[in-house]
Amino acid sequence: MEKDRPKRRKINRKKVMIRLCLVVSVFFVSYFILVNTLVSAALVPSFMEKLEAFERITEESYAAQVQTSDIKNNRTAFQIETREWLETAEIQKLSRKTKDGYTLIAAEFPAGSQEKQKEEVLTEKKKDNPEESHNWVLLLHGYTGWKEEMYPFAYWYHQKGYHVLAPDLRCQGESEGDFIGMGWTDHFDCMIWIDYILSKDPEARIVLHGQSMGAATALMIAGEEELPSQVKAVISDCAYTDAYSMFGEKIKEWFGLPAVPFVDSACLVLKLRGGYDLKDASAIEAVQRSQIPTLFIHGDEDRMISVQMTKDLYEAAVCPKELLIVEGAGHAQSQDKDPDTYYGSIQSFLAQQVH
Repeated sequence: MEKDRPKRRKINRKKVMIRLCLVVSVFFVSYFILVNTLVSAALVPSFMEKLEAFERITEESYAAQVQTSDIKNNRTAFQIETREWLETAEIQKLSRKTKDGYTLIAAEFPAGSQEKQKEEVLTEKKKDNPEESHNWVLLLHGYTGWKEEMYPFAYWYHQKGYHVLAPDLRCQGESEGDFIGMGWTDHFDCMIWIDYILSKDPEARIVLHGQSMGAATALMIAGEEELPSQVKAVISDCAYTDAYSMFGEKIKEWFGLPAVPFVDSACLVLKLRGGYDLKDASAIEAVQRSQIPTLFIHGDEDRMISVQMTKDLYEAAVCPKELLIVEGAGHAQSQDKDPDTYYGSIQSFLAQQVH
């Protein structure tokens, strides 16, 4: 009996180790599944819509907006004007392939174009202004958005004589993709549209105008070292400083999970699945390299992206810059809260930069 005890102890220790290994393995597998689900829930629109939490998050996001009558009335008025414009505006649908094989879709509104039935009016305008416009704007929508959201801006720019290009960013709208790019993959994709513009008009003067994630994308584009000189200005409306910080805030707000260790784990999973790191998607690093004149805009009642982020971006920027904080505006509501100041500031800024 005494001789058998060491053997039994070894067997018991072995069983304990096996159980411990199983527990640890189950924990890591469960944790990986949780993080993997978290990444899909935040960055894959088709997956988001299947979640029970999606409707709640949508409702909370809407409730976080400023709901004053002036914002609602101005927004409705612009939507009506935009719909009327779309009835006569020429729209060209564009399709391009990314290097990793995804199809991207954009809408182009050529400057000064209308329906054929208004051809005589156009002919008279050309006599008064025979020089073709070389002004272009690339309009970039926000997180889980689509190009049509930017059509009121397209209408305003088109009225000012700009050619307008409004793409669906990767994995959103009609564009393909596995994951929303948070500005990082998007800023590479947008070079396809800039190249397209330059292929049509080598003398183009290009403005990048983005909202929210689209604004962060525009800032990342502006930070590229080999950016074509034809990119003349950036309008950054309610951008975030970096995707890493935003992801940490949103998983706490939406899913009640701590940023540590989930954000770093999500970065690893996203790098394995999507090929990019959230830490790379940094607008604040980009503005420290950019020389492109930039107008930074933000609403002081923004509860989705803190106005402090735009203030930090403005302070960090080394390019020619201006800052507009719109009082009483929520997230992406500055143009609806005070359209005269919003569009007046843009027009004044671009008059100095696009010539």
